[in-house]
Amino acid sequence: MKLDKSRIIFGVVLIVLSAVFYFIHYLTFHDPHHLFIFLVGDIAFVFIEVLLVSMIIHELLSYREKKAMLQKMNMVIGTFFSEVGDYLLRSFSSCDKNAGTISAELASFKDWSEKEFTAVKERLGNVEYHPDCTPHDLSELKTFLGGKRTFLLNLLQNPNLLEHESFTNLLWAVFHLMEELDNRTDITTLTTVDMNHIANDMRRAYTLLIREWLQYMKHLKGAYPYLFSLAVRTNPFDPDASPEVTE
Repeated sequence: MKLDKSRIIFGVVLIVLSAVFYFIHYLTFHDPHHLFIFLVGDIAFVFIEVLLVSMIIHELLSYREKKAMLQKMNMVIGTFFSEVGDYLLRSFSSCDKNAGTISAELASFKDWSEKEFTAVKERLGNVEYHPDCTPHDLSELKTFLGGKRTFLLNLLQNPNLLEHESFTNLLWAVFHLMEELDNRTDITTLTTVDMNHIANDMRRAYTLLIREWLQYMKHLKGAYPYLFSLAVRTNPFDPDASPEVTE
């Protein structure tokens, strides 16, 4: 680590000033006994001060800062699902051969506990996703993602994402899928091999989407019950979901 010359000079000046004032104290009171008592006492307290400042106070400030950052991050994640994520979940689910298995797990999560959210997330991690989209499905997906390019780019530029690796991976997966589709001039003429390649990109994005969606639902239930209520009523895995309140 390169030392800052100005800081070294500042440190030396402080030490010299301290020595000068101790010398003035000695010249004034001619009492080296009490002078050394205070000197040793001050030095001893330095270790306690380091403990209070660098460990306790610093940790408390870091905790508050991290909590505030996670709050902002969850706002970004909520915006992502409102603008892009929910549509993609519906789109991927509509052409997934295992849609019934996944929908059975996720169709109703209103009364889940945090442990249940975690357990379902782990179970779905072992489920095989088999996208089987038609050229028409892919064409609609291409159009939708193309219209969200600026939105996705703005999210990727958000510095808070550096602290949320899993969500960053999701954004890159979605952005990559968008690039793959955008570089195909005519979706209707894709070969079987090329369709399988895009299906792999969809599988990657779909897997990450479900994980982040479950994590976000768990957050909403604990922190924002009114937002969670709307999320339940617009569940992308529930074919009977309706935003209207019926009970």
